Amino acid sequence: MAVIRLYMTMSLDGFIAGPKDDADAPLGIGGGRLFNWLDRRDDPGPNGQVVAEAMATRAVISGRRTYELAGRWQGDHHDGVPVFVLTHEAPDDPPGSIRYVTDVHECAALARAAAGDGDIMVHGAGAAQALLRAGLMDELELHVVPVLLGRGRRLFDDLPDHIELEQVRQLTSPDGEEAAKSVTHLRYRVRRPSPA
Repeated sequence: MAVIRLYMTMSLDGFIAGPKDDADAPLGIGGGRLFNWLDRRDDPGPNGQVVAEAMATRAVISGRRTYELAGRWQGDHHDGVPVFVLTHEAPDDPPGSIRYVTDVHECAALARAAAGDGDIMVHGAGAAQALLRAGLMDELELHVVPVLLGRGRRLFDDLPDHIELEQVRQLTSPDGEEAAKSVTHLRYRVRRPSPA
């Protein structure tokens, strides 16, 4: 079965965008710093490995806000994979391979069916929180950048009381002269509660 995995870059203090993020400044004030590591995505090291894994996913679940702020990825996130936008209100005429879905369970089921035996990439704090609350998120791939933004948009603001995670991988890009591009990639598996 396809793994539903969040791919999210964040500051050490938990922000995924700086303050005042909007259509004109999708990453907010100072938020662009979080993505310096992507300048090294073609490297044969950890950053390139993580990007290659993300681009091998076979479907995308995105929150509506993330989808809109990303310019709707100009109609194609990667390789024409189906994109399912989790939203409170679906427009009447979604473009191309985009499907708006209002129910988190239906969204996950549609994405799993579309991905087949491939994995599913999740983008956006709202979508991630909805999937975690519903018990549908399988893994979190967090790209932690060594910077403290101090304020902005947080990744985990609206969660249930307690979610246990198991770390399954840690990859670190080198520092040195490229310190502004360093990042630690952490992968966690979401632990499911044992049946009573």
